[in-house]
Amino acid sequence: MMKRVTWFVGGVAAGAVGMTAAKKKVTKVANDLAPVQVAKRATGNVVSSGHRVADAVREGRQAMKVKEMELRARLDGRGPTTLADELDDVDTVIVDGRPVQAGQVIVLRQVRDDSRRAKKRA
Repeated sequence: MMKRVTWFVGGVAAGAVGMTAAKKKVTKVANDLAPVQVAKRATGNVVSSGHRVADAVREGRQAMKVKEMELRARLDGRGPTTLADELDDVDTVIVDGRPVQAGQVIVLRQVRDDSRRAKKRA
């Protein structure tokens, strides 16, 4: 008889704990899905999206200004020249043994970093 009472009390205790946990979870989800909370989240999403769009527009305008200054400098003869500007009409650019248009070539200059080399020696 004591075994039955022990198992009955254990079951009641487990049921009470489970019911309390379930009630807390249901209450939290119900509060999260309340119209006020949904509206707050939607407003926050719209505001953050607006900030991202504004940042993208700002970045695009900055890039446009930089490119315009570069093109004006090149037009005035002050800016850096491209490979196509340096070549005559009869010159040919060969990459990997095949002729290519000068506009398709990107020339990168290697810059030596003496501080990195000094660290390697030490």
